Amino acid sequence: MGYLFVALTVLLTVAGQFLVKWQVGLAGAMPVSLPEKVQFLGQLLLRPWIIVGLGAAFAAALCWMLAMTRLPLSHAYPFTAASFVLVVFGGAWLFSEPVGTVKVLGVGLIVVGVLLIGTE
Repeated sequence: MGYLFVALTVLLTVAGQFLVKWQVGLAGAMPVSLPEKVQFLGQLLLRPWIIVGLGAAFAAALCWMLAMTRLPLSHAYPFTAASFVLVVFGGAWLFSEPVGTVKVLGVGLIVVGVLLIGTE
């Protein structure tokens, strides 16, 4: 059950990131002046999908707490690196973000690192 909570933590975290990125992209460029920046962020916080994204992050935190009741931190935490892999390739798929050789190599290093930690 602990691994299920870790997986839910990762999936909810990534979903929240995608929702926030989507809505911020729709909102346009960040204004220059401080009062306009505050207003811009305030308006973003009122968007329903931003609220859902923040709710996903909160739900991820709850799942993480449940995972911590069942697994050692040093064992569970490396699995959260899966979020990097999902965000890089999900960002490319959903938002047409570039994924070059350096990013692919970086993701590969993350995966190898997690595998090395997991075999300890």
